[in-house]
Amino acid sequence: MRDSRRARLILGVLLAAALVILTVDHRTGDSSPLRPLRAAGAYLFGTAEQFGNVVVRPVGAFLHAIVTAPAAQERIETLKEENAKLRAGLVAGKLDADRSKELKKLIGLAGTGGYKMVTGSVIARRGLPGFEDAVQIDVGASDGVRPEMTVINGDGLVGRVVHTTSRTSTVVLVSDPASSVGARLEGGKEIGVVHGVGEHGRLVQFRLLDSTAPMSRGGRIVSFGSQNWRPYVPGVPIGVIERVESTPGELTRIAYARPYADLTALDVVGVVVEAPKRDPRDAVLPAKETAR
Repeated sequence: MRDSRRARLILGVLLAAALVILTVDHRTGDSSPLRPLRAAGAYLFGTAEQFGNVVVRPVGAFLHAIVTAPAAQERIETLKEENAKLRAGLVAGKLDADRSKELKKLIGLAGTGGYKMVTGSVIARRGLPGFEDAVQIDVGASDGVRPEMTVINGDGLVGRVVHTTSRTSTVVLVSDPASSVGARLEGGKEIGVVHGVGEHGRLVQFRLLDSTAPMSRGGRIVSFGSQNWRPYVPGVPIGVIERVESTPGELTRIAYARPYADLTALDVVGVVVEAPKRDPRDAVLPAKETAR
């Protein structure tokens, strides 16, 4: 009981002293005798507050990062997925644009030559017994495709159909060593045979039957056409001669030509299901580039 009274008495005295000090300090303003004490207190407690902020702020930021980390990671994953979709959309758009361009070229070539065709796409590269260079396309017997039909793309001759299923067909390319196509030189009647030589389709061999007929680099070759237009229809661009070999004493002349069709990057193709009513001759060949 005595300690409690003493404590209350001391507390009352301290409160009264504090009230007197605050009153004096407030009324005297900047001339207050307690100004140095007030400045020291402000400095002491202000420094303590700043130190506390320095210590507490990183801890708070760390705790905030821990709390928000799952949401941030989810947001990052969402952004990654959105970016991947955007990239895929851009790629798909470019592929669609490229395919549309190829299809337009193919339709133009078929229209000029008078070829009735079924369009399709190359879906696989495959080998067959007796053949090295063949592809599979996504049109078949149910689309009117039959073996021994000509296959073209927007640039020129691709090959011939050798096998069909209901939905697919196998095409042997003109670059296959077992392939042979009746051909002739542009603007003339000189005929020969184009053979595949492998080399990933970079070149084909053209053997001209008349060894005395003129033939030079830059000459262009088109298909001559098979009997009843099977397997090859006439007038399809085959390639451009890159070099002519010297064959003295031979009955034939040999040249090597670069195919118009890029046989290593085939996509949109057309199977000619009906031959033209007349030979288009050189009409399907692309316009010659003029010298600059």
